[in-house]
Formats: sequence, C-alpha cells, structure tokens
Amino acid sequence: MRKRLGIISLFTLLFLAFIIIWNYSYQTGLKEAYIPIENGNGNGVFLSENGVFENLQLVLDYANMPVDENHQRTLETYYDNRAYYGAPPSIPHLVKEEMSMGGNTCLQCHQNGGFVAKFKAYAPITPHPEMINCRQCHVAQNTESFFKQTAFAKNQAPKVGVNNALPGSPPMIPHQIQMRENCLSCHAGPAAPKEIRVTHPERINCMQCHVPNNTQPEIDTAIFTRDNKNYDE
Repeated sequence: MRKRLGIISLFTLLFLAFIIIWNYSYQTGLKEAYIPIENGNGNGVFLSENGVFENLQLVLDYANMPVDENHQRTLETYYDNRAYYGAPPSIPHLVKEEMSMGGNTCLQCHQNGGFVAKFKAYAPITPHPEMINCRQCHVAQNTESFFKQTAFAKNQAPKVGVNNALPGSPPMIPHQIQMRENCLSCHAGPAAPKEIRVTHPERINCMQCHVPNNTQPEIDTAIFTRDNKNYDE
C-alpha cells in the first residue's frame, strides 16, 4: 500500500512540475523579444523585428501590389517630412479631428497602407499600430507662424549604398530599431521610398542578414550653436 502511494505521489509531483514548467514557458513566449546590445543606444536593449512577423499576412500584398510611378515617394520627400533625421514624421495633411485617437482616424489609412484617392498618395504604414495616441509624437505641418528662423542645421541622414560591411554584402541597418520594429513599413510596398524599397519582402527575418550598425558617429557641436544674428528683428 505504501509503495503504491509513493508511486502515485511521485507521478503527482512530476505532473505538477510539468504544469509549472509549461506555464512558465508559455508566459515567457508571450513577452516581446529583446536583443541585448553592448555600448548601444543607452538603454542596453532594443526590440527585435517582431512587428514584421505580426504583418505576415501583408507580405504577399506588398510584393504583388502594383506601383504607380507618378505617386512614388522618394528619400527626399521622406526626409523633408521630418524636422531632423530620426524625428517622427509630421502630418502633411489636414486631420479629421484634432484630438482624435489613431484607432478612429489615422489607422484607417496607416495601419495597412494603400492608395488614398483623397490625397493622391500612398499612405505610409505605421510600424507601431498599437500606439494609438498618434498626436503625442506626430504634429501637423502648421508651424509657419509659431517658430522663428534659427541657425540650427539638420543632422545628415545616412546615404544609400554606402553602409555595406563588404562589397556585395547586405547593407547594415543605419538607424535605431526601437519604434521601427516593423521593417516592412518603410521598406516594402508602394508607399516605401523607391530608393530603399526591398526586393524581397517575403524574407521576413530581416535581421538574419541585415545587422545594426552600432557605431556612434562623432557629433560636431558647432552645428548646434547659434550664430550672433538676431532673428527677433
């Protein structure tokens, strides 16, 4: 009798251990994937391109969607819509409601992209549709009367075709990954600038070949210094 109880107790403990380990593994799998970076962007980690995998159903749409040559975006227009390189893009059109949340307005065009006849342009796809308070970072282009001219110079954006480690190797990622986890939002489909539009959106594990360039360029502080001109006159 004691031997039978011992065997039952052993199997019970093994079953409980299995449940605990399985639950821990399941909960861990629900968390965002992080990749540690040494001497990186200050916080030590950045998100992997989990956003790409969330948009798997759109990959073939991006690859097969026809591109209207008359409404393509270029890198020039891509960067002109930002206060400086790395800044969130501004809103180049009127918004439906000033205080509306993204789920009610912005995401109707910017969640999956496509051609917007009203503006005669392809809507860029947001890499972070879960952040619905869009106006917290993206501001409208209506600042002509609010700011005065300054002598600040824009930080130069990386050039295309010069960030390869070796000739013929995949280009490195010249920018931060945080807030840009979905590579396809900027590099696939007709809304992507033609200079950086990827030819293989179906290869969704981007960082298998494209590695971040973690070198920190030296910043010339002189370009951030005001001159002696009085702009209030």
